Amino acid sequence: RKIMIDSHCHLDHEPLLSDLKNVIQRSKEIGVKKLLTISTSIESFSRVKEIVNKDDIIFGTIGIHPHETDNNNVDAEFFKKNLNENKKIIGVGETGLDFYYDNSDRDKQIKSFKLHIEAALKANIPLIIHSRNAEEKTFEILNEYKDRKLKILMHCFTGSKKFADKLLKFNSYFSASGIITFKNSVELQNTFKFLPLDRILIETDSPFLAPVPNRGKKNEPSFIDFTATKLAEIKGIKKSELVKITTDNFNNLFFN
Repeated sequence: RKIMIDSHCHLDHEPLLSDLKNVIQRSKEIGVKKLLTISTSIESFSRVKEIVNKDDIIFGTIGIHPHETDNNNVDAEFFKKNLNENKKIIGVGETGLDFYYDNSDRDKQIKSFKLHIEAALKANIPLIIHSRNAEEKTFEILNEYKDRKLKILMHCFTGSKKFADKLLKFNSYFSASGIITFKNSVELQNTFKFLPLDRILIETDSPFLAPVPNRGKKNEPSFIDFTATKLAEIKGIKKSELVKITTDNFNNLFFN
């Protein structure tokens, strides 16, 4: 029986939140053994804290998405207090840099990113990074911490092969989302072909980015199956092997 882990979903977003019981049930039916639900704002984290207690398979993170940094001021104490109080919060993020839109405050994003990095280092737990149109700056910041044994997970990785290669030097992990199933993602498929097997994870990023054949629908954790199938094909291995490897990688990163 397949055992899969969805390493990144947003169970506190609709339509997943109001249908949580069925969403979890459907994931269990396809063999999902763990779901990591990701915080994106202070308000989101308050929901995540409750959701992780709804089922044994759900774990969560604490963090402010780069798009939310304008309206969510947090400090080191916010991380420390909440990480001490919540044993099922196992990662810091989603944090990082998103320079896709010109109107976002880049300095605020950078400051927030560094705060998250420090929190992950203090707690010795993985940092979940979102990087979009910001490869150089993301690398420059991570490079400042290169001697600090930071545990890095590049979520929904869509970066260049060159960027991936540079990040491998920091022992980073890379998570493939439904984007790898899209016809126009040949370059990304080649990047995942190049990445070592012991560095890859799978995720849905649900309710966003539903994989083919469900593209355009609202995504949910049970659709992780399609991403696993595609990634196994890209890596030229059996799906059962890919599922075992990505599960082991997740557990090595978060539970070792």
